[in-house]
Amino acid sequence: MSVLLDVRALEVRYGGIVALRGIDLHVEEGEIVALLGANGAGKTTTLRAISGLLPVRAGEISFAGASVRRRSPDAIARLGIGHVPEGRRVFTRMTVRENLELGGYAIASHRKVADRIDEVLAIFPRLHERIAQRAGTLSGGEQQMLAIGRALIARPRLLLLDEPSLGLAPLVVAQIFEVLRDIHKRGTTVVLVEQNARAALALADRGYVLRNGEIARADTADALARDPAVVAAYLGGE
Repeated sequence: MSVLLDVRALEVRYGGIVALRGIDLHVEEGEIVALLGANGAGKTTTLRAISGLLPVRAGEISFAGASVRRRSPDAIARLGIGHVPEGRRVFTRMTVRENLELGGYAIASHRKVADRIDEVLAIFPRLHERIAQRAGTLSGGEQQMLAIGRALIARPRLLLLDEPSLGLAPLVVAQIFEVLRDIHKRGTTVVLVEQNARAALALADRGYVLRNGEIARADTADALARDPAVVAAYLGGE
């Protein structure tokens, strides 16, 4: 496998507060990599910096061998990085179909967008049933499916997922993670920020543990799942 995403010495600040300090991480093509850590550790900030939503104070971010540090979020998305933000962020007054169509804003062919919407609806049959409904009338799980589906319309090489299980019932979480396995099998590389550390490590190949804006631990998912400190902090102490 080749390195798809390479982050070196990344520093991000909010005003005078250092949110990320010297972050080094990489993601190989075809991997699922989990980012773990307590609230405020810097996980969401890392994803937002990668996708261009936050300015980078220092360091480098490379995607497929090219620097994306100073590119706009739109340009980064066009290169093949999809971002599903925390809280889903669907357009509540628009229909399911209209939300999905927005995922294809950079695709010139209407026929191609329509075909990709059909592909997403095959992955998420529930969305097919709700295709004409306003997104604001969907359940939390359905909105999460819509947010992921919207990102998939562009067929990203790398998908950044921020807390996809947040606020969802256990049965719906299981469905979402099964879909993520399917997306990965179809060839999409994934970086996953997830409060359910046990589920994230069961899905991932490798993981990074963030603490106070720094990488505190990096290892295979299996090794992290057996690490006593990780177990005590993030896996319920079992």
